[in-house]
Amino acid sequence: MAELKTKRNDKDPNAFIGTVENETRRRDALQLLDIMKGLTGERAEMWGPSIIGFGTMTYTNTTGANEWMMIGFSPRKQSLTVYFMNGFKKYEEQLSRLGKHKHSKSCLYINKLSDVDIGVLKEMIADSIDHIRSGKPFEY
Repeated sequence: MAELKTKRNDKDPNAFIGTVENETRRRDALQLLDIMKGLTGERAEMWGPSIIGFGTMTYTNTTGANEWMMIGFSPRKQSLTVYFMNGFKKYEEQLSRLGKHKHSKSCLYINKLSDVDIGVLKEMIADSIDHIRSGKPFEY
């Protein structure tokens, strides 16, 4: 059975954010850190070398049952990537109000937070956390 490569570790999320070269991306990462900490009530933890996650959940795939973050983000070079574990099918209306972004199955790509409506982003994050904590199945 294959083992997940991205695992929770004891590295410091604030130290990681401090290494982000792009000043806007670094500032946005600190803002997202505060938003997600406030909405989850969980502490930030590093997952792999570049993802900051909050809380945990269990999901099952071809590798079996796996522990994963409830919500998370990464200040990548190309964009700020926000990970929505339950996908975006239920967020069509919010996505239409969010502002400039792209998304895939469970990743939201934002160039900078000033491009989006922070209130809508918070609404989406809070809803995702509630959905995961409820134990309802995901609809991708």
